Amino acid sequence: MSGPTHEPARLSAASSIPALAAIATLAVSAMATDSARALSLSPLNATIDASPQSQISFLGSPEGQITHVSVVGSRTGRHVGRLAPYASAAGASFLPAHPFAQGELVRVSALVGQRGHARRVRTSFRVAHAANFQIAVPARKAAAGRQAAAPKPAAVQSFLSQPALRPPSVQIIRGSPVAAGGDVFLAPSHGPGQSGPMIVDEHGQLVWFQPAPNGDVAEDLQVQSYEGQPVLVWWQGYVPTLGVGFGRDVLYNSRYQQIATVAAGNRYWADLHDIQLTPQGSAFITAYTIVRTDLSSGGGSHYGTLADAVVQQVDVRTGLVMFEWHALGHVALSESYALPTAARSPWDYIHLNSISLDPSGDGNFLISARNTWAAYEIDHHTGAIRWRLGGKRSSFRMGAGTGTAWQHDARWLPDGSLTIFDNGSKPNVHTQSRAIRERIDWRRHAVALVGRAVHSPKALAGSQGNDQVLPDGNSFVGWGEEPYFSEFSRSGQVVFDGRLPPTGQSYRAYRFPWSATPANPPAVAVRAAAGGVTLYASWNGATGVSAWRALAGASAASLTAIATAARGGFETAIPLQSAAGYFAAQALGPGGEVLATSPAVPG
Repeated sequence: MSGPTHEPARLSAASSIPALAAIATLAVSAMATDSARALSLSPLNATIDASPQSQISFLGSPEGQITHVSVVGSRTGRHVGRLAPYASAAGASFLPAHPFAQGELVRVSALVGQRGHARRVRTSFRVAHAANFQIAVPARKAAAGRQAAAPKPAAVQSFLSQPALRPPSVQIIRGSPVAAGGDVFLAPSHGPGQSGPMIVDEHGQLVWFQPAPNGDVAEDLQVQSYEGQPVLVWWQGYVPTLGVGFGRDVLYNSRYQQIATVAAGNRYWADLHDIQLTPQGSAFITAYTIVRTDLSSGGGSHYGTLADAVVQQVDVRTGLVMFEWHALGHVALSESYALPTAARSPWDYIHLNSISLDPSGDGNFLISARNTWAAYEIDHHTGAIRWRLGGKRSSFRMGAGTGTAWQHDARWLPDGSLTIFDNGSKPNVHTQSRAIRERIDWRRHAVALVGRAVHSPKALAGSQGNDQVLPDGNSFVGWGEEPYFSEFSRSGQVVFDGRLPPTGQSYRAYRFPWSATPANPPAVAVRAAAGGVTLYASWNGATGVSAWRALAGASAASLTAIATAARGGFETAIPLQSAAGYFAAQALGPGGEVLATSPAVPG
């Protein structure tokens, strides 16, 4: 990537943090036991817009060492509840039996640690004033990935054996033997065809596609690991004009069976922008909450509406919230480059769009905030911002070419460098979007640009985009709002380039090795042809099919093999000189073994 070729009382967001800190402190650092020292207690002290349905999360100490929990609201009084343990880590959430009141201050304390060595921990947080804002379901075109006018036939794929699938076509512009290989993972959400998670091979031929449910869009399809196995992960839900998501994340195994759903806790909806699974079985996700607060410190209304960004760590098996961080109370409104909106329209002052766990494994994480042009390193225990990269208050001296504008997808690399997709638009700040790599000089508190990749022809993406560093060191870039996805060699040369049809876009694009055997059987269709019939066979998502064997017979119970044909893409057409009453197909592996057989259909 080194070459240029390629009305009620409100709490002010500016003034409330010192007041809350004076009211209560999180006394973790003074604890004697290891479990107490490692404890993360949330909602955090700096939280001034917590959900009325917030659970109290004690992460880092076994459930049996959390006792004498006291939760008291300034209006609702003492709350009773129960502790529910996490499956993926030591800790538990206290689940209040009743919600908190809007605007009230909640004080929490508990004893944490082994008997005789327990220490009291405390936190205090403010409950949000909910905004009178309705989530507008987007128009049918955006929701289901279809156009009102019929798209050009070449822009949408269709299959006789799978008539319900209408994904957009994919064109491979450039390929190369030095490309990393593996399949391409997309989630088209605009342009012709259906929205849905989609896998294509290196030639652009469809491997798997699943249309998003009616009214939903799908975003950010990728391969991650859950319980030691590779899984497909993507987000699904509504995307209002606000530009953030209200939905949930889903996990599918290599048989394309849903094995888990990751929903945001505390009555929030999971946002589309990121999910990062941990080896232990938790997930870091983004979410948004719409609240009323004083926006005057950022140039907005004293009685404004804010779209606040939230990071949650969720226990996948139980759905419990293990940790929660809010931008409001940590990132000043004045850091935003986005202008405040009208009083009743939510101001998306930060627009958090990625989470990257530190490679050191210390639990801290890096987030990218589009609307402040900065990345923030967050302390996983206290929620404090350890440092800022870029923006108005950078902790480092930014070297030539390191500044970003409206960026996405800030990611740690194992060597300690970072990748960022620098959109540079909207409004336009750069003439083209870039995938860049930066390195922090900790001794000098300076940042240097060590890699850069751009698309030819120029691509200026007003939203979305990502940069995935592949195991061989190549870089796979999704150009977001622009329809392209590209692979660059270490020297910055384009070795692979593809695109969706015009107006098409995929929030991110990835390249992964993928092996799958669908739980559903193959599908076939039969059409009359000169001198016989043509059998069309496909198996949505199968990666191990080398050939197809056609079966025919007078009845569905009396089929015999009559022909074999090499696999010819997602759907294989097999001409048959036969007038049998029923037909089926067998998917064959590389050694001619039968992988699966389709249901029989009449001829």
